[in-house]
Amino acid sequence: MFLKKITSAKYGAQLFQVVFRQGVRSLSVPAQPVPPLAQTLQGYLQFLEPLLPADELEHTRELVRKFGAEGGLGETLQKGLEKRARSSHNWISDWWVKWAFLENRQPLAVHSNPAIALPKQDYTDWRGQLLFASKLIAGVLDFKAKVDSGSLPVEFMRGQPLCMELFPLLFSSCRIPGPKHDYVYHYSQSRRPPTHITVVRNYQFFQLEVYNSNGTPLTQSQIHDQLCRIRSQSWKTDKEPVGILTSEHRHTWGSAYNRLLRDRINKESVRLIEKGIFNLCLDSPVMRISDEKYSSRMAAQILHGGGTYSNSGNRWFDKTLQFVVGEDGSFGLLYEQATAEGPPIATLLGYLLEYCEKPELVRPPLVPLPLPKKLYFYIDPEIKRDIEHAKQNLDILINDLDISCFTFRKFGKDFPKQVNVSPNSFIQVALQLAYYRVHSEVCASCDNASLRMFRGGRADFIRSPTNQTLRFIRAVDDPSVTREVKLDLLKKAVEAHSLLTDQALRGQAIDRHLLGLKLQAIEERLSVPRLFMDTAYGLATHIKLRTGQVPANTDSVLCFGPQVPDGYAVCYNPQADHVHFSITAFNCCEETHAETLALTLDSALCQLQELLQPAS
Repeated sequence: MFLKKITSAKYGAQLFQVVFRQGVRSLSVPAQPVPPLAQTLQGYLQFLEPLLPADELEHTRELVRKFGAEGGLGETLQKGLEKRARSSHNWISDWWVKWAFLENRQPLAVHSNPAIALPKQDYTDWRGQLLFASKLIAGVLDFKAKVDSGSLPVEFMRGQPLCMELFPLLFSSCRIPGPKHDYVYHYSQSRRPPTHITVVRNYQFFQLEVYNSNGTPLTQSQIHDQLCRIRSQSWKTDKEPVGILTSEHRHTWGSAYNRLLRDRINKESVRLIEKGIFNLCLDSPVMRISDEKYSSRMAAQILHGGGTYSNSGNRWFDKTLQFVVGEDGSFGLLYEQATAEGPPIATLLGYLLEYCEKPELVRPPLVPLPLPKKLYFYIDPEIKRDIEHAKQNLDILINDLDISCFTFRKFGKDFPKQVNVSPNSFIQVALQLAYYRVHSEVCASCDNASLRMFRGGRADFIRSPTNQTLRFIRAVDDPSVTREVKLDLLKKAVEAHSLLTDQALRGQAIDRHLLGLKLQAIEERLSVPRLFMDTAYGLATHIKLRTGQVPANTDSVLCFGPQVPDGYAVCYNPQADHVHFSITAFNCCEETHAETLALTLDSALCQLQELLQPAS
């Protein structure tokens, strides 16, 4: 069987083959540029200025000067990157995927996999759950058909076509644990692509064929009949939650994975889960609490399953796409980032929600369907111990996660637009102000910028804070500073962030370039440059405020865990007249508290509105 395995240096070329064979319709997009060395080094120093005291900054300036000197190490590495760019599909994406995801040994649950909580559906029992889930499956298959046929419309940003290469990779793909780094397998590239999805309920996994013998997808009614059969075969038992194993530290899961696959039945079941087009998780209801806290609980439920006594056993965290449909109307998506990226996921979900609003028009053919196949696991004492340890570790991680989701209703993205400022940059300045008010300092923070305007592009960081932001933050609460001066400083802070955003979207941000220079040194078997051993670089990469905007036309919210133990993750989705936020922190850090930052952010947004609102 031909199988496409994608990892490390071969990622770009194989990615091109995958897309070519799938026939995704795409317009020509340019290669991603390597930014000028001097520009990146200058941008790096500018980023450090608000964060470092003068003496430390001067030390780093000297390191940067030596690194970037004519004929120096930086120039040598830059030439290596430029040569790499001429001979590769994308000079940084394969390195980035391996460094950021596949070599990261932290658990995928909370630390890596983002969750998207979608609007609660209008049903409250298992009957409504299965009806909605059947339509959801039909919608995903309809979207996949458009991807496979090349009829999915090319997306544009700022008038430029975007790279569409990630879309075929979303389906039938899975991350596999390895001893030193993980791998991603794309089973859709086999000679006989998978025709099934995996449905999991009450910790029990089922192979559900979703195509008829003639290759047409099952209708919604057919899928519903099959889901009813799965329900009748998956009553609560003392089944071991094998899926919990995928939530472990990657080394730990890798060892357990090898033990699990020693048994032939286990190996067959695991392979069928990995090969499935996607996973459908049929969850029991989210534990009811106050309406005010329900959105936070629902986001947490999709992110990690709610714990080992709830729905965490209904997950296979290595799987690229996992749709979660709860019995109480909760609904969302959990995805694995080595393959998936926020903007393509938003496109998929937007299509899906529109599809679910349409009535079913196709009448089911009168043909018998094979029973869904239950996947069995042989649990020996060793695997039993692995599962027990995984349960303990996941519950510890879940109890450590502090999460606060809320909707800011005083205004949305329309208000900043009305006063001619970027909504995203406006929110970013408000976030910096809120963080400063809680912690009396600014910190290294970042926002994601898509690089899909380039062939094989993934994402880079928009770095904060800027000098302009720091000047505004220090002035805004100073009663001796006039309103006019504060307003001018606010506009300059927003404009500075907007310029960095534009720079990142054009492939000219600093983070991927600096990473590339470091990895190029390793590639050439050189010592890691002193620039990257400097405490300032450690500070720059210790991102205490990790933010993410995945704008969507629905009332959804993205959610993931902080990047560092003493940090936050803040996600937001601006709508016309309101903004959805999710904030996470870790309880193990006494200094961070998600709800405190949420309340402070609410206050900061209101204050910025007052500054920008024209006087009556």
